[in-house]
Amino acid sequence: MDDIEAIKQLKGRYCRTMDTKDWAGMRQVFADDVEMDTTAAGGGVLRGADDFMAFLRETLGDVVTVHHCHTPEIDLTSATTATAVWAMEDMLRWPSGMELHGYGHYHETYEKIDGRWRITRSELTRLRMDITEATT
Repeated sequence: MDDIEAIKQLKGRYCRTMDTKDWAGMRQVFADDVEMDTTAAGGGVLRGADDFMAFLRETLGDVVTVHHCHTPEIDLTSATTATAVWAMEDMLRWPSGMELHGYGHYHETYEKIDGRWRITRSELTRLRMDITEATT
């Protein structure tokens, strides 16, 4: 498999493991020192894969999520590094019934570590967020 296809599969695994809450599987898509930046989407910056996974389990563990990533623009910057921009769409439904439907982009960097591609940095930017308040 070529490197661009391997990076596409890595991002597909990110979406699937997020949505199925396969936290152990999701941990494997990240470099140990990954930086996750959601400041442009209203969040913050987390460093370290284990800290990010703990954050996800706490904030999204009981949230139904659907993540789709499209139209990757992947550039191999060396034999072991790459960058990409992915168009994304996500839908989240909290137990209260509140829903978020978002659109934006992931801006990412990757490194091939021990022969496998890993995400080393991810920045989420949002173009639009449609929020539906809970109905009770």
